[in-house]
Amino acid sequence: MITFLNPTNVHTPKGPYTHTAVVPAGSQLIFIAGQVGMRPDGSVPTSAVEQAEVLFGNLAACLEAHELGMSSIVKITTYLVSGTDLTGVRDVRDRYFNGHCPTATALFVPSLGSPEYLLEVEATAVRSV
Repeated sequence: MITFLNPTNVHTPKGPYTHTAVVPAGSQLIFIAGQVGMRPDGSVPTSAVEQAEVLFGNLAACLEAHELGMSSIVKITTYLVSGTDLTGVRDVRDRYFNGHCPTATALFVPSLGSPEYLLEVEATAVRSV
């Protein structure tokens, strides 16, 4: 079982994340490449919130391919183009994570791999064996 812990001598998380996670020996790690808000047909919505909907759907689909759900994620890194609506993106993220709080990092960057992308998320998940 994965153990999530917020040390008592560290500040309370200021968002939906946990400071630490311990993965038991013998578990499989699944690394998920940076996902963007691109639909299967190659189209990309113009708003950050719409991109977040597609992106987290893509992330969920990657996990489902390994017979896992969002609760298997132990680490998530979110990259947002400077000026992107972080609150709207977090609302979408919170809905997909449904109370699950993995370790997390969020960064504002000047740009991503293509100018239409407003955010990108990479994740590490765990499967107990």
